[in-house]
Amino acid sequence: MKANSIKPIARPTLREQVYHQLKTAIITLELEPGQRVKDSELADRFGVSRTPVREALKRLEDEGLVETAPGSLTRVTQLYEEEAKHAFTVVAILHALAARLATPLLEQADILLMEHCNAELEQALAAKDIVGAVEADDQFHDIAVQKTGNREIVLALERVLPKIRRLEFGKFGTFEGSTSVEQHREILRAIKSGESKKASDLVEENWLSLGRLLTGGRI
Repeated sequence: MKANSIKPIARPTLREQVYHQLKTAIITLELEPGQRVKDSELADRFGVSRTPVREALKRLEDEGLVETAPGSLTRVTQLYEEEAKHAFTVVAILHALAARLATPLLEQADILLMEHCNAELEQALAAKDIVGAVEADDQFHDIAVQKTGNREIVLALERVLPKIRRLEFGKFGTFEGSTSVEQHREILRAIKSGESKKASDLVEENWLSLGRLLTGGRI
């Protein structure tokens, strides 16, 4: 029997690569709020035609990260704290649901990986490494999200999270008052003891407390 070792390799299309790189540039504020973006200039920078750039900008506009002003002017949307407050509420509930569903499914390897991500978050915060901190925090929570196997949660978070992450990059100095590392430890203790409801409540508060820290208000 012949081995079927050679198979087609899945890789992102050019359109997907342009979309993800533009989205990252907007979230990290490399492309600043209010900054004008031209498809011709972006196409030159990417070394591609205008078509994948235009398609990417349309997707980003649907997600609220890019807007088209009168006169066909395309620009990065401004940062609005009120909008971020609403986003934090949605994200907190979605992640809380994921934690409740995932707690009975998480294995020892998953928990060890979450502990590793939390250690990386602690190190990044101490080093004032915003990119590292955001990535570590995302990875910590994403383990539970992926474990649920619920694609709808994943898709909803992909749409809402960027609005929060932009605010994080804009106000990273506020993180000095963050208690996320210790909150994550409490979440892990609840998961280890199989307390789904407690883990869910702790995850929700983790996100809401971050929202209060970044917006300076009640959420």
